[in-house]
Amino acid sequence: MNKLYRSRTDRKISGLCGGLAQYFGVDPTVIRLVTAVGALCSFGTFVPIYIIASLLVPKEPAGFGFHDYNHTY
Repeated sequence: MNKLYRSRTDRKISGLCGGLAQYFGVDPTVIRLVTAVGALCSFGTFVPIYIIASLLVPKEPAGFGFHDYNHTY
């Protein structure tokens, strides 16, 4: 079962979009574009939602996920 975390490695601001992309299995750029368009079209409603979600969603544990470059598959 997947768990939603903020990404430690794929982050621009808080890692929330990178974590959402990892959770849903899509490219992080798509999530970032949807977030940017949503923020513009909603007259800024996405901004407080993004901030609240960044505070509530935990940061991924060290060594977690497919971005762990020290792990051998």
